[in-house]
Amino acid sequence: METRELRYFVTVAEELHFSRAAERLGIAQPPLSRAIQQLERRLGVALLERDRRGVALTDAGRVLLDEARALLDSAAAAARRTQRAATGANRLVLATKAGANHDLLRHLLDAHAAEPGAAEIEVVLCGMGDQARMLRDGRADVAFMQRPFDALTGFDTEDLLTEQQVAILPADHPLAARSSLILADLTGRPDLPVARWPRQDGTYEPGPGPEIHDLSQLAQLIALGHASAVLCASSRSWLWSAHVAVPLTDAPHVTTVLAWPAHSRSQAVAALVKTAVQL
Repeated sequence: METRELRYFVTVAEELHFSRAAERLGIAQPPLSRAIQQLERRLGVALLERDRRGVALTDAGRVLLDEARALLDSAAAAARRTQRAATGANRLVLATKAGANHDLLRHLLDAHAAEPGAAEIEVVLCGMGDQARMLRDGRADVAFMQRPFDALTGFDTEDLLTEQQVAILPADHPLAARSSLILADLTGRPDLPVARWPRQDGTYEPGPGPEIHDLSQLAQLIALGHASAVLCASSRSWLWSAHVAVPLTDAPHVTTVLAWPAHSRSQAVAALVKTAVQL
């Protein structure tokens, strides 16, 4: 299989429409159709069902969609890491969600920088769930991720910190005076709905709370009294005076991990992981 054919197939599978896929790829529809047919002949299976109503994936097509995405990410990662290696720079890219585990990250970076011959660490701040994509396509070498929220399949990990979750509330709300809360205390409150974060596929759970895209937006909404949030206890590091963090006694604990591709043989990554273990 050629990466070009796989890229064509993934685009058709995502659009489920040959004309839109061809427009997205910047090619004419006939060569796109021929490329998909050639891929089906090569594999000896039908990948798409075509009829007057449109295009649908077969069972084999759904399997290839997952596999093709992984292969294309691996190819992109190989290219990016090869290009970085050619510069001769001893550098790693670490991806982390903006505002997450600031103190832990600072301690790790300081400890690593003190090691002889340590690689330079470039920290890239990203949105919810972006770390996994950045590791898979080579934009990042290592990442801070959180169990059980982030998808860790295909990565090696080292546990760094396990912590409880807290409710982030407006400082003048009656619940802010409590010494602790349970999750049920936050539900069913039309005056203070719990903010909703995007899932791995970018969609949101149904609910009354506002859809959140970044921490700045969340902080403003909470300060205005329009939302509450459930976050790790380390989120206290970015709170405003208009916020209060109250421990949640029944929320699952969250573990921050250092993650990297399971196939990595990078000595710089190994050195950073060693530093993390020592911390």
